[in-house]
Amino acid sequence: MLNFAVKFCSFNKVSLQNFSKISMLIGEYSHKLDAKKRVALPAKFRKEIGKKSIITRGLDKCLFVYQWDEWQKVAEALSNLSTGKQDTRNFVRIFLSGAAEVETDSLGRILIPEHLKKYAGLEEKVIIAGVYKRIEIWDEKRWENYKSRIESETDMIAEKLGELGLY
Repeated sequence: MLNFAVKFCSFNKVSLQNFSKISMLIGEYSHKLDAKKRVALPAKFRKEIGKKSIITRGLDKCLFVYQWDEWQKVAEALSNLSTGKQDTRNFVRIFLSGAAEVETDSLGRILIPEHLKKYAGLEEKVIIAGVYKRIEIWDEKRWENYKSRIESETDMIAEKLGELGLY
């Protein structure tokens, strides 16, 4: 699975000269999921995401939210992967089949489909994290546990990325 992730990341590398042309989704925000399974997106993200977006299963039990045009690129890249390998097939199947189109309402909220709420284990408090070209939605407790673990491994991760020529 690591080889698949490295190939996918390498396939989606952006040249530094195009870096300034890309709007970034960055930051970490705490929000609440209401009784109707809606969550307000941070105001900074609403313009970038637009009226219609795609939400799907993410990695590490979070949800990914993509702006429509970005989703088209991701889905196209995934659809071009070989279906001959089972782990690739499994990943593409679960990633694409769980996707749903969502609309941002007049208050900046999106509705989280029940199957995705269940997948991510979302309770009332959620974290919305901007991760460059996508938004991640995490259950707050799961995010805090994940963040604590990863922050303690940052130097080791940076070294491995350096060995791959990515950092």
